[in-house]
Amino acid sequence: RIEWEHVVPAHAFGQSFSEWRTGHPKCVSKNGKKFKGRKCAQKVNEEYRRMQADMFNLYPAIGEVNGRRSNYSMGIIEGEKREFGKCDVEIKSRKVEPREEIRGEIARTYMYMDSVYPGRGIISKKNWKLFESWHRSDPVDEWECERAKRIEKIQGNRNEIVLKKC
Repeated sequence: RIEWEHVVPAHAFGQSFSEWRTGHPKCVSKNGKKFKGRKCAQKVNEEYRRMQADMFNLYPAIGEVNGRRSNYSMGIIEGEKREFGKCDVEIKSRKVEPREEIRGEIARTYMYMDSVYPGRGIISKKNWKLFESWHRSDPVDEWECERAKRIEKIQGNRNEIVLKKC
């Protein structure tokens, strides 16, 4: 099953919102129970809703792989164990290693989200080096440029990380 999923997990940026961490007075269910987390941030915070719906962060993904990926961070995993047949992705010890052909797109997605939504803790210092390396080793291609232009027309903002390379 194919699903549209976040490259930068909602959990990664959601934690930076107080509504996610502690809730909000407007986050009360019909039976009077208070709630927090994604549901609360989505209900009351405009910036969170923009981040969650940002089309530059949404890509098609295989549902089973995405479910196993959870909110784990990107990284390099030793070995080449293939749990998903021909799908070249490793998931181990709360890390995800995507196939080489898409590492640049993933890196640029993280870089875009970090630049458009500063102060949300999207990229750790450790991962900056990894993403810069992926960005260099897998340059922007024709489809990535076209995708960025199409999203710009719909969403109304540019992805400078990609488009400055087109």
